[in-house]
Amino acid sequence: MGWPLAVSNGLLAQSQRALLAALGYLAFGHALAVFAVTLPFGMLAALLAWQAQIRIGAAVLVMGFGVALLIWQRHPRALVRIAPSRLALWSFAVAIAHGAGLMLVPIYLGLCRTDTDPGHQAASALAGANLGMALVVAVVHTLAMIAVGGAMAWLVYRYLGLKFVSRSWFNLDKVWACSLILVGALALVLAT
Repeated sequence: MGWPLAVSNGLLAQSQRALLAALGYLAFGHALAVFAVTLPFGMLAALLAWQAQIRIGAAVLVMGFGVALLIWQRHPRALVRIAPSRLALWSFAVAIAHGAGLMLVPIYLGLCRTDTDPGHQAASALAGANLGMALVVAVVHTLAMIAVGGAMAWLVYRYLGLKFVSRSWFNLDKVWACSLILVGALALVLAT
């Protein structure tokens, strides 16, 4: 139904070229909308067709990331102080980088066997229920994370202070890197 807009554009500019340009923009917008709607379904079909290769590639990628973290152990200086106005962006970026929610994708897509593990059965039931249930799970998870993290932050701030943090800090990056290597190796064994 965009053709009247193309006609209007051509008449207002008194140019056939303006009419053609408007048609080009309309075609691009329509193609983009079709692509946006069909892309997820195409990706799901590809995911099912290439499931084994994707699992092997993901396992190797996770192990490689763990090895890279063990080799390059220095934290970026930019992470020392993050302005309060940018904490939501930082939280989003770090959660995405650490794979927040990705652990549920195989269960949601039905790629995991749910008949043997009660945890997978529960997650599959929640994921398959509806969008509202997915939102409830996300909100409950976020509230639990903020409650525990907030309690720890307040206790350290109130009673222990900066000296405790600087003296007692241990390197969680090594633990994280080793867990990535272990999980990647386990996933690689299970994928083959």
